[in-house]
Amino acid sequence: MAGNEELLLVALLAKKKSKRRSVERKVHVHPMLLSRMSTGAHHTLFNDLCADERKFFNYFCMSKPSFEELLSYVRRDITGTTTNMRECIAPDEKLAVTLRYLATERFWLEIAAQFYQKTDFPHCLGALDGKHIRVIKPENSGSLYYNYKNYFLILLLAVCDASHKFIFIDVGAYGKSSDTTVFKESKIFRKLENQTLNGPAPQESYSGFGTPMPFVFVANEAFGLSQHILRPYAGKFLSQKKRIFNYRLSRARRLIECSFGILANKWRIFHRPLNVSLSLAEDIIKACCVLHNFVRDRDGVRIEDTLTVEGLFDMEPAAGPTSRLASHLRDKFADYFVSDQGALPWQLQRI
Repeated sequence: MAGNEELLLVALLAKKKSKRRSVERKVHVHPMLLSRMSTGAHHTLFNDLCADERKFFNYFCMSKPSFEELLSYVRRDITGTTTNMRECIAPDEKLAVTLRYLATERFWLEIAAQFYQKTDFPHCLGALDGKHIRVIKPENSGSLYYNYKNYFLILLLAVCDASHKFIFIDVGAYGKSSDTTVFKESKIFRKLENQTLNGPAPQESYSGFGTPMPFVFVANEAFGLSQHILRPYAGKFLSQKKRIFNYRLSRARRLIECSFGILANKWRIFHRPLNVSLSLAEDIIKACCVLHNFVRDRDGVRIEDTLTVEGLFDMEPAAGPTSRLASHLRDKFADYFVSDQGALPWQLQRI
């Protein structure tokens, strides 16, 4: 009898737990997801991609016939069951999302490979920097766009790849904002923090590291050191290892300086303050960045375009606490640069 009582008690507790769970869970599907069939990325973009063979291939890393053939092989295994509670995700959407995720990771790996080829800096996903662009004082703007250089400024935050193309930009921050503040409020930072950037996982790609290393962005002193951002060692009396690290970091980071130089010297509207509304100024900056990539793909770069950055102004170095993990990560890169596997023959002559 005691055993039956125990079973009855377990059944009652399970029933109460089930009721409590049903009360806590108000809806089976979040309202945001109910509009997926009409506003979701797959349903709004897939048909347009199918109409353009080149865009389809760039997006999914395969042609439309290859996609259809692959879908025919896996359709049966990835087809779910629609219930009264919710409609299952179609197999073509599952395949498209999977391919896009994998293609995004390949995109970052290709950037990292190009950076290593051109600058000998491993596991670099891009060079990051911010520049101030002058604008005529907007009406009723107060001091929001005013900074210490007596200009009213809009900040352009950008990440470039190894071919000087912009892979991310953030336009429109107040002139008083530091690069670090703008970066922490940007979409790319939120994706890094939420681990939704679809970047590659840590790898032991090069002998000399000893352990799998994460992929990072390189930046200057205006950005705080973190597990995603490498900046130079500060100070005048640095050890040889730290000076070598700063030199190697500079070789990779200078690509973003060249990118800004190309942008400002080709689109000379930046050589003077923009005398337009703030919204139009932001549109001009974005349009020039798009044109920059367009021309870079088709016409290449003239070396004279990269020599100066006229009309764009740097930010002040950022100050703030540095985590022990971020410092340890920078030290591991520094150790690699003085190892037999990672050292460059000429680096001692450049520091």
